[in-house]
This record gives sequence, C-alpha cells and structure tokens, in this order.
Amino acid sequence: MKIGIISDTHITKNISSFIDFLDTYFKEVDIIIHSGDYISMEVIEVLQNYKNFIGVWGNVDEPEIKNLTKEKEIVTIEGYRIGIFHGHGTDSNTLDRAYEKFREDDIDIIIFGHSHQPLVKTKKGILMLNSGSLTNKRQERWYSYIILELHPESIDLQFKFFS
Repeated sequence: MKIGIISDTHITKNISSFIDFLDTYFKEVDIIIHSGDYISMEVIEVLQNYKNFIGVWGNVDEPEIKNLTKEKEIVTIEGYRIGIFHGHGTDSNTLDRAYEKFREDDIDIIIFGHSHQPLVKTKKGILMLNSGSLTNKRQERWYSYIILELHPESIDLQFKFFS
C-alpha cells in the first residue's frame, strides 16, 4: 500500500498548483493522508475527489473543515495501526504532544504536522512522521512530503524535498 503524506498546506489561492502537484507526485499512491492546516475547503474537496483520503483538522482550520474531519484519527492499513493528529497544543513540543495524544492507543505509526519541520524518528517503539509542509516551509530549507509504502513485513519511507 503506497501512501502520500502531507501537512500544513495553508492554501488560500492557486488551488491549480496543488492539483498539479497531486497529478505529478501522487498519481501512484493509493491513499493520501493530510495531517491538518488545509486552510481552504477547496483542498479537502480536491483530496476527496482525487484519491482515498484520510485527514484531521489543524489549529488554523475553519469550523467548516473541523466539521468534516476529526481532531484525532486512528486507521489500520496493511496491519499497521496509524494515528493521525495535527500536533497543536500548548504543552511540551509538537513531537511529544503527538505521542501523548495516542499514549493509550496501541499505535505503530503516528503521523503529525504543525511544526512544518520534516521528521522521522522512533519514540518508544512508535514510528513518528512529520512530512513538513508543501507550501509554507517557514525556517526550513525545502518544502517536503512523504511517500510511505507499507508491506506486511516492512516499511519503505521516502522523504521528498524540493525548493
């Protein structure tokens, strides 16, 4: 199963560039996971019509987006339990907030965003993934996303960076 992972798109205009990105880089993925901060309902509509889509809301998303998505989502794909959460909050740091959100949930992988900082790390046996941002890199050098391939006995992970 091939999964495209994005977060923090913060798109308010030029949705056609986002569609071009999907057509170019996510054509082969089976599922798209977005870990929040879409900003625009158009982004969700495009994702819903493009591929199988799983997403959660982020701290800057409007009530309309929050009504369509959850704050926290748990899905099972290829036998892996995956937790998805944006990462917002005031306690600790983004990584720790994402981990704590699923502390009681027997999770294999946690996908989160919020910091706009690409990250792959394990924390107490859980694979922690932050794809960074496609459109708002803040202090980072590159924009980024993840291609994650899940197999019953292995995980293949590719970070993709671009300027």
